[in-house]
Amino acid sequence: MITVAPKVNQAKPSLKLDLNNLTDEQKALEIKDLDLYYGDKQALSKVNMNIPKGQVTAFIGPSGCGKSTLLRCINRMNDLVDICRIEGEIMLHGQNIYDKSVDVAALRRNVGMVFQRPNPFPKSIYENVVYGLRLQGIKEKRKLDEVVEQSLRGAALWDEVKDRLHDSAFGLSGGQQQRLVIARSIAIEPEVLLLDEPTVGLDPIATRDFYKTVDQLKSNGSSVILCSHVLPGVEQHIDRAMILSTGQLLAMGTLAELRQQAALPVAIKPFGLNGSVVNDSKLNGFLTAKCPNTLLVPEKEKIDVLKQLLSHEGLDDLQVETANLEQVYQHFLSLHESSAQTPSTQTPGVQG
Repeated sequence: MITVAPKVNQAKPSLKLDLNNLTDEQKALEIKDLDLYYGDKQALSKVNMNIPKGQVTAFIGPSGCGKSTLLRCINRMNDLVDICRIEGEIMLHGQNIYDKSVDVAALRRNVGMVFQRPNPFPKSIYENVVYGLRLQGIKEKRKLDEVVEQSLRGAALWDEVKDRLHDSAFGLSGGQQQRLVIARSIAIEPEVLLLDEPTVGLDPIATRDFYKTVDQLKSNGSSVILCSHVLPGVEQHIDRAMILSTGQLLAMGTLAELRQQAALPVAIKPFGLNGSVVNDSKLNGFLTAKCPNTLLVPEKEKIDVLKQLLSHEGLDDLQVETANLEQVYQHFLSLHESSAQTPSTQTPGVQG
């Protein structure tokens, strides 16, 4: 039976991990050959991935690609859908969470989930946070007070609400309610926290504050999995991305690893050289008619090109740009769409 493992302080995991060859100690979860069907319609197809422990992993993809469906598989929320059928395995502590012996309630305590729209209970801020603890029979006020402060700090909300803990949670803004729900989730110390499109409907300030919470969870060693199709806000706060489309995993890795897989060029724009780059046989091959003042250079040749540019007299400045997450994502999506033999359509019942 799956039980909640005791929380221990761990050194921050290295980002230099091979996702295909993680040790059991490095894995938060392992997904093996996962297929999901709504009736006769297949929504996820042979998904295989390892989720590293203590890091922030993002499922990204267009609306309807299956990322929320995959997220909900991880704490068996799809059990609530009558026509849903799942094949394959999701391993936690070496056990398939879909094994008949698994206590689903215990699993959901261990794998918490925050939904797209905040759902605080009609209670005070304080009582929202301690709700799960009270269900576990914890009554000691000192313990409850300690967990409330610790959880609200972990959700980057303590300073905003510490003087009104007994006010209704409904008096908070949408962004604050979202962070309160996260505080309620982490109060029972889940091993993995799932965040489903958590910034939808939040204004820019609330979104910024939300990602402060994600950064705090990461610094505390939590394993966080979020799904989003809003990439500019995500890029600076995640360790790894899993790119999905039409229910399939297209690519996975850190942004640097995804850039390498995509083989997208580095854009280098020199200033002050006028036409000397065109006349340099070591450089002019990287110029294109579309970008006549910018060199598009393969990553492995970047250092040599920079050295050559620095050898030119008159160089005033250099602007070097690598592909961002949006560009990498669009690259893999385009490859997938071009390789499809028939036009892709959204599968009925698939949630983004």
